[in-house]
Amino acid sequence: MWPSLEEHNLKKSGSALVLCAALLVRWLVSLHSYSGMSTPPMYGDYEAQRHWMELTYHLPVHDWYFYDLQYWGLDYPPLTAYVSYFFGYIAQFVEPALVALDTSRGYETPSSKVFMRLSVLVCDIVLFIPSLLLLAKGLYKQQWALRMEFLMLVLLQPAFVLIDHGHFQYNNVSLGFTTLAVASILQDHEVLGSIFFCCALNFKQMALYFAPAITFYLVAKCL
Repeated sequence: MWPSLEEHNLKKSGSALVLCAALLVRWLVSLHSYSGMSTPPMYGDYEAQRHWMELTYHLPVHDWYFYDLQYWGLDYPPLTAYVSYFFGYIAQFVEPALVALDTSRGYETPSSKVFMRLSVLVCDIVLFIPSLLLLAKGLYKQQWALRMEFLMLVLLQPAFVLIDHGHFQYNNVSLGFTTLAVASILQDHEVLGSIFFCCALNFKQMALYFAPAITFYLVAKCL
């Protein structure tokens, strides 16, 4: 009994250590510069994401894709727009100047940077990391060591850290939905997997790269 309990506690501690390391690396990367920092007139991808929070919060839905297209016009699918609205809604209470319509362009206060960085980190905590945990559990049901190795390799993969938490993007949201789709399909939940993949496509066009593999796999299962 006791060895089993000790092994269980060791696994829990190991899992927590991997997750904490992944979050720590992300936060350390986020302390440095980002795309377009203090570089007018367009400022870069960080400003694009902030601007989308601003316009989705203040404008009616039918204007989202047509407002001032010369300055970071919204060109991502609708789910990105609604996520921007969600964070813009929160920002209005935390720091209203961050999402003030038009006058907030190039807004870069220290507190606003913390808010923006935290928004990306929250997306990883809520979606990307849980999706990887689910996939790892499905792939390595009784192989804890392999599961931890998989999580370490993916969570600390430089591209997943540097692009979102350094350069500044929300790519891991789309990747999280795609991972949930794969995990669901591998557990024979094809309908649920299809819904998750539609969410990935509706967040970012980048998910189209995975469409052939998922489509042909699902078609093959129907034959």
